Amino acid sequence: MQQRFQPFTRLAAVILLVIGCLIVLRPFLAAVLFAAAITISSWPLYLRLLARLKQRRTIAALVMSVGLTLLIIVPLALVTWNIADNASSYYDQFKASLDSGTLDPPAWLKDIPLVGEMADTYLRKLLHSREELLAVAKNLLEPARRLLLGGGIVLGSGVAQVSLAVFVSFFLYRDGHAIVQALATGMDKLIGEQGATVADTVSRTVRGVMYGILGTALAQAVVAAIGFLIAGVPAVALMSVATFLFSLIPVGPPLIWGAATIWLFNHGDTGWAIFMFFWGMFVISGVDNVIKPLLISRGSSLPFILVLLGVMGGVLAFGFVGLFIGPTLLAVGLGLLRNWTADQL
Repeated sequence: MQQRFQPFTRLAAVILLVIGCLIVLRPFLAAVLFAAAITISSWPLYLRLLARLKQRRTIAALVMSVGLTLLIIVPLALVTWNIADNASSYYDQFKASLDSGTLDPPAWLKDIPLVGEMADTYLRKLLHSREELLAVAKNLLEPARRLLLGGGIVLGSGVAQVSLAVFVSFFLYRDGHAIVQALATGMDKLIGEQGATVADTVSRTVRGVMYGILGTALAQAVVAAIGFLIAGVPAVALMSVATFLFSLIPVGPPLIWGAATIWLFNHGDTGWAIFMFFWGMFVISGVDNVIKPLLISRGSSLPFILVLLGVMGGVLAFGFVGLFIGPTLLAVGLGLLRNWTADQL
């Protein structure tokens, strides 16, 4: 009787242990999953570096972690510098125009159907009345403060999660071989001969999705930066980083190059505005249609709806790093489902 229930007792003990571990790791689960995705994606690079460093795992893991840290710090420093520089410049221009009385609404505002004339009249009256302008500014001060505070909290949380992921990745790099062996042994005991196939499916899928998401975002940011430089759009570094971040969201980049197109048109550069529109439509967006399917197809082709749901659900569940974790988890699940259903046919 006791021997009959012994397997169930072991299974219950394992399940309780796993649940307990998940509860302990819950505050750090997003960072750990993100670190695992980063490590799996960059594992071939780590192996090449390890060979060059004569199998010194700690040094190789440290070099990889420092490299990841620089990939985070350098763009953030560029964005911060651009925001500070442009904010100061725009504030000086705004103050000078306000003091001289030459601050007027854009000419195109009046041409907007139905509301254009009314909006233009209201803004002209507001901009030429310091008292009314101050009253509106006071009303907007509290919502603006809340918006900035919320944005700062989200940004700080994202930076903290990514920093923790980099820290965790150091140990995953260093002890990766032992972790892989332990997982292989565990999967072999759980699902038998299919363990190796499942592990291969997971690793290929994670690499494909991470390469597809990050590679496409980087490529779109680079070609967008080239277009912004050619067209004379200001704050190229800031706009390029924004393009990279918005590229992680389906249909995100048009919001950036579309804003640049409107800015050029508003400043009378109609020719450059047309150039920016076609550059964004066919070059920047074209990258998404060519590079992303090519990279993701190496692992697991992920339908657009799953990418969209993965991004939104990932952000809601894990915060900023959910941009990467959400689509990756769905892709792994889809890959495993396809693998198991193919075996049944």
